Amino acid sequence: MKELIELVARALVDHPDQVNVKEHEGAQTTVLELRVADGDLGKVIGKQGRTARAIRTILNASGTKLKKRFVLEILE
Repeated sequence: MKELIELVARALVDHPDQVNVKEHEGAQTTVLELRVADGDLGKVIGKQGRTARAIRTILNASGTKLKKRFVLEILE
């Protein structure tokens, strides 16, 4: 899943080399923390959060197939 989020985020931003995804596995939930360059934060979030919501939808669909729960946190 980490690679999936990196792939999507790198396609959206102007500085793909500054995309960083950390994965924290818990007992029931895996948290993915996404960091991008300051100028690219708006591109990852999108208007009214639509892009972020779409990324989370893809993550949830993939997680359902693997029978796991994933949470995406976009950090500044």
